Amino acid sequence: MEEISSPRKYSLTDTHTHIYYSTEPDKLKQQMQRCLDQGVDRLFLPNVDLESIPMVYQTVGEYPSHCFPMLGLHPCSVKEDYAQVLDQIEQEIQARKIYAIGEIGIDLYWEQDSLAWQQAAFRKQINWAKDMGLPISIHCREAFDEVFEILKEEQDGRLFGIFHCFTGNLDQAKLAIDLNFMLGIGGVVTFKKAGLDAVVKDIDLKHIVLETDAPYLAPVPFRGKENESSYLVHVAQKVADLHEISLEKLAEITTNNSKKVFNI
Repeated sequence: MEEISSPRKYSLTDTHTHIYYSTEPDKLKQQMQRCLDQGVDRLFLPNVDLESIPMVYQTVGEYPSHCFPMLGLHPCSVKEDYAQVLDQIEQEIQARKIYAIGEIGIDLYWEQDSLAWQQAAFRKQINWAKDMGLPISIHCREAFDEVFEILKEEQDGRLFGIFHCFTGNLDQAKLAIDLNFMLGIGGVVTFKKAGLDAVVKDIDLKHIVLETDAPYLAPVPFRGKENESSYLVHVAQKVADLHEISLEKLAEITTNNSKKVFNI
């Protein structure tokens, strides 16, 4: 069990990172130290399938003061046997402390043929979250219409969470917020031609949390390279600049938002 403290006066929260992919102990330790050096001292770890669950919990066990688990079945991992896989994940959830169901959702970029399975898996996991009083972390890629359709049907006042890696337009952002979701803003906001910066500028910060999705989607100036959670500071600085506030104030607001979602 590693206990390291941050030298920064602010606390940044990475609401979505796969830092557990760093299976080499030295590499993970170095990444965590860089996180703490940058004030990134709260990290939420979603698995993607059955095989990644032990990886999540090994990392959480090593850094229990900084890393917090969530469990679910990623839409790209939804196959013909999804019902049996969900039963196994549900057993894991009942046996462990988690802070969200995720990441779950619909992906029509990689997995168009499995849409019906993805929809069924998404609904089932949404109902786990509602029954447990937990948030969900939504993966939505080229599937806003399909995701919103299910959220509208399932929203009964108990459904809440984060639109992970939000990259939609302003209308989609407002709809997500109306459905009781925070927007998870990551490295894409730093990409010049993505257009996400204009959306984020128009959204009240009370609806925004930060994330990296490490090791994917590294922000400028690391775009195209392997991402890591310490790079969250670049996302945070961009959002702070868009709203013309200090990095410290942005950290305070977004970390408080994450505490409201995850209840920790």
